[in-house]
Amino acid sequence: MAKPRVLVVGTGFAGYHCLRALERALPAHAADLVAVNPTDYMLYVPLLPEVAGGTLDPRRVAVPLRTALPRTRLVQAHATSVDLTARTCTVIDVEGRSQVLGWDRIVLTAGSVTRLLSVPGVAEHAFGFKSVAEAVYLRDHVLRQVELAEQTGDDDRATFVVVGAGYTGTELVAQGQRLTEAAARGRPVRWVLVDMAKRVLPGLSERLSRPALEVLRKRGVDVRLETSVAEVTETCAKLTDGTEIPTRTVVWCVGVRPDPLVESVELPTEKGRLVVGEDLAVPGRRDVFAAGDMASVPDVFNGGQPTPMTAQHAQRQGKLAGRNVAASLGFGSPRPYRHRDLGFVVDLAGADAVADPLHVPLTGVAAKAVARGYHLLAMPGNRVRVAADWLTGLLTRRQVVQFGLVPAAGVRLGDADRVDAGPAVRR
Repeated sequence: MAKPRVLVVGTGFAGYHCLRALERALPAHAADLVAVNPTDYMLYVPLLPEVAGGTLDPRRVAVPLRTALPRTRLVQAHATSVDLTARTCTVIDVEGRSQVLGWDRIVLTAGSVTRLLSVPGVAEHAFGFKSVAEAVYLRDHVLRQVELAEQTGDDDRATFVVVGAGYTGTELVAQGQRLTEAAARGRPVRWVLVDMAKRVLPGLSERLSRPALEVLRKRGVDVRLETSVAEVTETCAKLTDGTEIPTRTVVWCVGVRPDPLVESVELPTEKGRLVVGEDLAVPGRRDVFAAGDMASVPDVFNGGQPTPMTAQHAQRQGKLAGRNVAASLGFGSPRPYRHRDLGFVVDLAGADAVADPLHVPLTGVAAKAVARGYHLLAMPGNRVRVAADWLTGLLTRRQVVQFGLVPAAGVRLGDADRVDAGPAVRR
């Protein structure tokens, strides 16, 4: 008899750790493991701001799947729909061809995409920040604008607006400011951070958001709170308070929503996320599991509310999903999801950071050590290379170079939901 096929859709934090758990829990003869993902690597998203800031080589945040998951067959494609009755998944590969994959167990871990608000001009003129291509393009673009400002005397080109003061936006501004400081050679460069919240890092306590705000403002970052973007044009960002900021660069870090694949699966959802039980299986379906940003997983430590869409939860849910899928095939016993937040780290470039490991607030060098230690422990690969880049950064100047390898068409937010787009565009 043919071996059952376990299909994992997406290889982000949840999908990657699900497959690792499956490879460990299942004997080689027990099942065929297949992963569907547009790229052949697992992206360690938390370090993307350092790629944009020029402190890390882009390859450092990409963990190759072929070597990390030797028993898993990778289908490099984007999943577009799932048929629960026929137990099939339709995918579009990187060359635009459609394929239909069968499965006996499916784990939906496609993650999330950039959440676009109904703001005029954002899709056409703003840049996203969820992929290696976007981080590399943004670094090149920022350096190019600084150079053009120097050549033409146009200060508007040296103004950069980041929308969203959460983890990503705050870290991106911090890294970007240090990059332009090294590149501008004394020429004025302006960074603007905009958010509707009353403080930066609204997901953290004020004991951490306040020192983070102080670091940014001390470096000259213009932080605009309780306001947002009303319109984006090719040369201007118009804010809801009536202010107009002339700029050629608006980066959208406002938030995310579950991958549109959820809409093709005819199953109950909660705020756009698939409803699952504590075992991460869809109620009434012992062959369908979901984890990470796509799944509404009840948090027993928060009154049953859905767990936040964080890498910390996605990684642990992925591991449990793999173990419970193996249990459904007769290897091990299913377990419920239980996890308390261990705290968060926010790297502000240079010697600055804020962190609350085990909810103990830290700032400065101590927080920096915790932040880098956490990332080295959490990364499933490339640890030595990342540590080497960080050590090199302590001893040498930040590299200020642009390669121009990524076209602007690949990083515009308007391309985010194109089914026929390649891996550099789809997120």
